[in-house]
Amino acid sequence: MNNELMKAVYAMLIAFIVNVIICPVIIPILHKMKFGQPIREEGPKSHKKKQGTPTMGGVMILISLIAASLFFVWGNTDAAVVLLITVCYGIVGFIDDYIKVVKKHNEGLTPIQKIVFQLAVTVLFYIYIRMRGMGTDIYIPFTHGRTINLGILYAPFLFFVMVGTVNSVNLTDGLDGLASGVTVLVSVFFLFIANASGNYGLVPICGAAIGSLLGFLVFNSHPAKVFMGDTGSLALGGFVASIAVLTKMPIILVIVGLVYVCESLSVIIQVSYFKATHGKRIFKMAPIHHHFELSGMPGIKVVQLFWIVTAVMCLIGFTATRNFF
Repeated sequence: MNNELMKAVYAMLIAFIVNVIICPVIIPILHKMKFGQPIREEGPKSHKKKQGTPTMGGVMILISLIAASLFFVWGNTDAAVVLLITVCYGIVGFIDDYIKVVKKHNEGLTPIQKIVFQLAVTVLFYIYIRMRGMGTDIYIPFTHGRTINLGILYAPFLFFVMVGTVNSVNLTDGLDGLASGVTVLVSVFFLFIANASGNYGLVPICGAAIGSLLGFLVFNSHPAKVFMGDTGSLALGGFVASIAVLTKMPIILVIVGLVYVCESLSVIIQVSYFKATHGKRIFKMAPIHHHFELSGMPGIKVVQLFWIVTAVMCLIGFTATRNFF
């Protein structure tokens, strides 16, 4: 095991331990402050019993991620920027959660406000990429390491990848442990990709993310004692997307992040069809994990199925990038 992988293991352990320690402390505080998750009236009836479960648990993910990463980001610009972008997206999510939970406005930030904030964070990331001189080429899966140079299309492509991924992860966060478990597997994939492709600075922060999510899953898996809220889901989306961009493998997200893609597409298809047909639906409910629930599959089985799908897609992702190993 090389030195960077050992750093990742240490970061993983630190983040896991920090989360396991702080969650039992912070969760009762969230309960006491009545920071409970509002449940959609039109959602599955099984979700009603989750009413009042503390949300904004993404704060704990960020605390443990930062605590572990700080040991390894010094002199590591890429990792420091990934951490910054992750935290910035998390702040956007925190504002949204605060408005929904504390101010009791169920919709939180308006869609326009969310996009504006997300674009602002992405602009910061784009400026760093240009200053870094990374180039506008990206790897194409299953081509033995071939790349395509996007040129002037790189900027709009970057904004699409960042904002699209952030919101797709946000949509995935709808069942106990779903977004957490899927993102653990995606983070493991990118840990090995970063190591194999020589982006060693990103390896420890991937380890920190894995450890943080595993620690959070102790309390977020069924039956969840806390939800991550937009604070966590937007932060995780920013983390996954920025790692994919810095390893020049954003296209691979379509493969390893297939669950994210399906969740997002199901909403787009549902809304478009609903408007086009004046009220008809393709799915019983979107995002698609709710469709499975309303079709009779228990939520915990849906989560397990999506974890398995992600694990298989990550294996396929390794075959798509086998020239790096």
